[in-house]
Amino acid sequence: MSDPVRPGLRAALLLARGRTQELAPPGPVEADIATARRSFATAGFCLPAFIFLHLLDRLAAEVAGAEAAPEWTAADWRGLAVALLGFAIGWAGFALVSHRVALRLGRGALWPRFIALWNWCNFVQYLLLLAAALIGLAPLPAIIGQTAWLVALGWAIWLEWFMTRFALAMPGLLAMAVVALDLAIGMLVAGIVG
Repeated sequence: MSDPVRPGLRAALLLARGRTQELAPPGPVEADIATARRSFATAGFCLPAFIFLHLLDRLAAEVAGAEAAPEWTAADWRGLAVALLGFAIGWAGFALVSHRVALRLGRGALWPRFIALWNWCNFVQYLLLLAAALIGLAPLPAIIGQTAWLVALGWAIWLEWFMTRFALAMPGLLAMAVVALDLAIGMLVAGIVG
């Protein structure tokens, strides 16, 4: 792993376990801004998981319809391209909106660290969702796959809430509102591109 990757991934894994004591305190604003810029590379690490989950949705729809998987058509490729565009818009959109929100709440100086942690926590969230999806593919009773998905989704939402509360130094309810904003942006983008 390269140097910018290791600290970001370590921080996200610590946060996923509810541990903040081992995280380094915020650095100078310029260093935090540079870290935040570099952390957007995480979207590239998450892209294969996003594509896999997108293709898994398509497969699940075909299985539910009990049809044999047809060859991919031009419409399927366009659908994937639109989904990828939605991925990029959702990722960048939340970064822009959260910056405005942080400024409004008087936490603008904390935003670079927040967005860096948010980017890395997205990577952990995708790992959780991938694990749940793989459990769902296993020849196990459906309730096990559904439970795994609910646990992964719950943990992913909790992780974002916990990280937001920590990184923006805000009360739990306000952190919940920031997470709700992220979820709303994601649903809006998914509704538009879906």
